[in-house]
Amino acid sequence: MKGKSRLGATHLNAWLGLGLLCLVGLALACSLLGRPASSAATTPGQPEATPVRWVNDQGEAAVRPSSVVTKSAYLPLIFGGCAIPGESYGDLWVTPPPTDRPAESHADLNLALRGYVSTNAYKGLVDYSGEADPGAPQLPGLFANNRTPAFSAVYRVYDWDWNCNCRGPLLTYPDVTLAGLAVTPGETIHVPNSGYTVGSGYEVLVLYASSNRLTLKYTNNDNVVSGYTLHVEGICVEPRLLALYQAWNSAGRGHLPALRAGQAFGRALGSEIGVAIRDYGTFMDPRSRKDWWQGR
Repeated sequence: MKGKSRLGATHLNAWLGLGLLCLVGLALACSLLGRPASSAATTPGQPEATPVRWVNDQGEAAVRPSSVVTKSAYLPLIFGGCAIPGESYGDLWVTPPPTDRPAESHADLNLALRGYVSTNAYKGLVDYSGEADPGAPQLPGLFANNRTPAFSAVYRVYDWDWNCNCRGPLLTYPDVTLAGLAVTPGETIHVPNSGYTVGSGYEVLVLYASSNRLTLKYTNNDNVVSGYTLHVEGICVEPRLLALYQAWNSAGRGHLPALRAGQAFGRALGSEIGVAIRDYGTFMDPRSRKDWWQGR
């Protein structure tokens, strides 16, 4: 009996040790995934609580609010990733010519190159005078419940100097050029509907995709020169969509992924996603009620 008791205690200790090792490993994974790259540095002239520069796992630099990067935001990546069951993605021809430089190096397609910083403007819908386009993309469609979200933060995007191909000063008009919208970590993010299509039942082309951002275009052109462009930040792009984009991007961009109105393209990484919208290349105010939140 004493021998059996000692054997049972040994097995019990082994199982307890294994359980403790698993818990430590999970905690370490959360810590590593939630940690900024070692090269990150606080934006010059800003206190620690303001936006900081991060480098994602593709080596892209981005300016994002430090408050939205939490360990809990990365739990969906550990437990099953950000796949969206039931979704499938197609592609569509692109009006030539393709973008004049690699998309990841194009400041009109990859918003991380420009970056953005927080501002103290009003966090909510604002009213502008003038006519509105009844076919403009409607941003409540970003969400499965078609809601008007809380504006958790507002930002100004940097201009781009095409002469030196480098970042310029912050855009000063309008007051806000990127909105931080409150979300639940892991919730699906969708294509806003508009009065336009790119053909074959599709609403938008994916002009740029990385693991945590997407650029959508409401025309078949591989640029932002005409029509509406939507940048979405702080998402985990659905892996099959990302793989499809990477394949067509590598093949010369004759085709690009195409999405239907309302189709889910990713999940929120944290408690906020960033949204910037452009018309004929110009950054617009994403808070404008008459344009992007009609009837709200």
